[in-house]
Amino acid sequence: MDNRIATIERTTRETDINMTLSIDGTGASKVKTGIGFFDHMLQGFAKHGFYDLDVTVRGDYEVDGHHTVEDTGIVLGQAISRALGDKKGIKRYGSMILPMDETLVLCAVDLCGRPYFSMDAEFTSPCVGGFDTQLVREFFYAVSYSAAMNLHIKVISGINDHHKIEAIFKAFAKALDEATTLDPRISDVLSTKGAL
Repeated sequence: MDNRIATIERTTRETDINMTLSIDGTGASKVKTGIGFFDHMLQGFAKHGFYDLDVTVRGDYEVDGHHTVEDTGIVLGQAISRALGDKKGIKRYGSMILPMDETLVLCAVDLCGRPYFSMDAEFTSPCVGGFDTQLVREFFYAVSYSAAMNLHIKVISGINDHHKIEAIFKAFAKALDEATTLDPRISDVLSTKGAL
């Protein structure tokens, strides 16, 4: 499968988002969402998943960060789905248990064409660097449903909310990287149904 790249533009009364995602990239990113900590998380996602990611977001920051983060998740999910096309040859499943200092996070992905999201994580701080910690769940819910993937995230242990959130983004990147990897043993799609 060549050129697993997608460009998505999405404009609503709340946000204006332009994103280009290359699944087979080098980890290069150009991210400007208007929320510094969220930029940092998306840059980490690109770097550790070896994706090339170019995203610009204009949001209704005068309200809060909710629409910006959630809508970016929607667009990222759409970009993943479009870039993968019919999903022929991919491993489909991916998982990662990722440590970050005192924190340990598990993430598992199934690119099955059915949306399902489960997250087991608690944060003690309302915000990290101006980023509302409640929006972590909203972002990944949006990604999973717009990409039609099963996505499970579990913070196994951890104290520092910055570490927890960063480990979640990196674990997701690594799990998705595995799931999108082309396997020469898979000539069609990895499903007895013949479609994903």
